[in-house]
Amino acid sequence: MEYRIECDSMGEVQVPADCYWAAQTQRSYQNFKIGDELMPREIIHAFGILKKAAARANFNLGKLDEDRKAVIEKACDEVISGSLNDHFPLVVWQTGSGTQSNMNANEVIANRGNEIAAKIFADRDLDGKKFLHPNDHINMSQSSNDTFPTAMHIAAVISIEDKLFPVMDEFIETLKRLEKENNDVVKSGRTHLQDATPIKFSQEISGWRNMIEKTKDMLEKALPGLKELALGGTAVGTGLNTPKGFAEEVAKRVSELTDKEFVTAANKFHALTSKDDLVFAHGALKALAANLMKIANDVRWLASGPRCGLGEIHIPENEPGSSIMPGKVNPTQCESMTMVAVQVIANDVAVGMAASQGNFELNVFMPVLIYNFLQSVRLLADGMKSFHDNCVVGITADREVMKHNLHNSLMLVTALNPYIGYDNAARTAKKAFKENISLKEACIKLGFLTEERFDEVFHPEDMV
Repeated sequence: MEYRIECDSMGEVQVPADCYWAAQTQRSYQNFKIGDELMPREIIHAFGILKKAAARANFNLGKLDEDRKAVIEKACDEVISGSLNDHFPLVVWQTGSGTQSNMNANEVIANRGNEIAAKIFADRDLDGKKFLHPNDHINMSQSSNDTFPTAMHIAAVISIEDKLFPVMDEFIETLKRLEKENNDVVKSGRTHLQDATPIKFSQEISGWRNMIEKTKDMLEKALPGLKELALGGTAVGTGLNTPKGFAEEVAKRVSELTDKEFVTAANKFHALTSKDDLVFAHGALKALAANLMKIANDVRWLASGPRCGLGEIHIPENEPGSSIMPGKVNPTQCESMTMVAVQVIANDVAVGMAASQGNFELNVFMPVLIYNFLQSVRLLADGMKSFHDNCVVGITADREVMKHNLHNSLMLVTALNPYIGYDNAARTAKKAFKENISLKEACIKLGFLTEERFDEVFHPEDMV
């Protein structure tokens, strides 16, 4: 491998010749060989956005000339597009402020920008100096301490709004369709895994639908906090080395680039040291995971069988389920969805613990926090999409099984409470169960109701 020599405040460093990163990235790359969890690409994308926004803000405030602004924008566009992903090699397990990843972005944008500048300004004499400097130009008016939390918020908002919400909306619409299709189906309800009073299948589905709707509403309530940006606070929240109006201007430019309404954080000291907005938002993600766990478990219970389980619904058969049992088909999408839920619920511990750490003016657990946060969003979006497309859309009710189970349920005896009283109804249910006879036969044998009166008051379908 060929190398070139790069310098920083600590001296010279060998850097692979074909890489756009420079000395500080290389030092981090060498010093933190921990795991294989790279800084999330969503964060790299967000850095491209915020560096482009910062260049525009610095230009508008008279801090950066137009030529450098234009070149920085072009290099940032390549970061945003993902074409420079291979030049961001750093792992999550680095400095807790994300300083090396900020410098990684500064160095890549500067070096790629210098290539672009050499072509654009080929006729100019640049006095042998580099056109762009990673600190002086790309990091102008910024600090790692305010850029990394800004990148976290940008990435979180984009991931939730552009990746997760569309999947949630599709899921909700499918459940609405299933409600309409099954509005005339009455089945046995179940509580504690025991028979309960009747319920429409559409009512059961409506519960699932509202779980997704409620958690979307929770996430929407979390978004305003995530749309507050730390940028402009620099090192400790005082805004040292930023021109007047930079914080507001850069938030405006980020909003233009993302088509989302970001604002500057009112209190930069809070924005740098506290990560409570991300904790709050991840709590909603955990709630979504918990609801999806419940929905997926309901589906696989209802589809259990095909002959020795409940068998009240049919789900798509996607692949063989056993290497030894021919013809076996398993609820694999349900299992996948529940494993995703487990991971997201576990991630919530990491997010909460990371947010509680750091001292004085800075949280220093930011990389691990955002790694887990973005993994949760990504897994939920992908997991819900797979569960939806390969299972939920194909759910159908087995009406005959549901009818059979409904009319065999001993809890239909609840309908007799107003006519024979709770205690006599309990005696009726116990006799029917013990003697393996119907509720009607038991009630008549016990002398609580005549056959005619029983038929007059006992209508399971009206109990919903």
